[in-house]
Amino acid sequence: MKRLRRWAELLGKFKDMLTMLDAGQVLEVLRPVQDPELHKSLVELNMIRNVQVQGGQVSFTLVLTTPACPLRQFIVEDCERAVKTLPGVETVAVEVTAETPQQKALPDRTGIAGVKNILAVSSGKGGVGKSTVAVNVAVALALSGAKVGLIDADIYGPNTPTMLGLTQAKVSVQQGETGEVIEPLFNYGVKLISMGFLIEPDQPVIWRGPMLNGIIRQFLYQASWGELDYLIVDMPPGTGDAQLTLAQAVPMAGVVIVTTPQTVALQDARRGLRMFQQLQVPVLGIVENMSYFIPPDLPDRQYDLFGSGGGERTAKELNLPLLGCVPLEMSLREGGDRGVPIVIDQPDSASAQALTRIAQQIAARVSVAALS
Repeated sequence: MKRLRRWAELLGKFKDMLTMLDAGQVLEVLRPVQDPELHKSLVELNMIRNVQVQGGQVSFTLVLTTPACPLRQFIVEDCERAVKTLPGVETVAVEVTAETPQQKALPDRTGIAGVKNILAVSSGKGGVGKSTVAVNVAVALALSGAKVGLIDADIYGPNTPTMLGLTQAKVSVQQGETGEVIEPLFNYGVKLISMGFLIEPDQPVIWRGPMLNGIIRQFLYQASWGELDYLIVDMPPGTGDAQLTLAQAVPMAGVVIVTTPQTVALQDARRGLRMFQQLQVPVLGIVENMSYFIPPDLPDRQYDLFGSGGGERTAKELNLPLLGCVPLEMSLREGGDRGVPIVIDQPDSASAQALTRIAQQIAARVSVAALS
């Protein structure tokens, strides 16, 4: 009997050795799992790190390419399913972090130290809600955990300070080793620089092109931006000096074109889009703002005040993605006037959810471009 018990003990230990998990097995079973945007193995992309195995408990870190990843939960669930196919696995713990990739450098354009990706939000026409989109996208990215900066490049009509609740603020300008250094202001997780901080509320800016060019370059290169995942530039309408200065000064990860469904807005949007394409700036996609009106007393109703489907048709014609459609709600306008972006003030509203999804789509496309 003693000999039989001994053999049983040895057999049990042998089975334990056969089923013993290790980090190599975990990585191997995760190798087929791909990033849905990049279509590459998470293991090959070095997105699976710090694999730990203690008995039947497996843990590892999933490093996404942006904290605003729209498919975060989908990727986590894919990883959990894959690891649970290994014999002996009892629990799987996934810690999720993010490392935003650096956009590709260009030999004829100077990047900004510490800034990984520079994006423009532009339109061919004024009054389409471009600043509303830029501000809420910036705040949505910051809410996801990204480090975000915003430049108000509309020198003649700066209004992002109002939208971010910084109307009465003034920036501080210090003397640094290489000249003046502007310290951005900060609210809702976003660093901001605007001409509105340097002039009185009713003071007009009466400048010709060279002066505008100079102040935009100051905002880019002489600001204390620190480490940023995304620097968003809210452009003025049109295809003039500001757009040309930005496109020729810095390497840009891409531009987002904002329009309304209205025909005249779409015509101007196409002109602005073509300008950036001619300047070899990637167009990330189109955002249709004011897609339809939702009355506050009848939230189930929708009214196409400016037409319908224009953004989608234009995106298909130009073979570009439609990043999203933002409805027109009174709360969206009210939040901007009060200095509380809708993604903060009413995150469950239709417009806030649309803007959050747009921010996620932008972040995902920037990551794909940087890693492809």
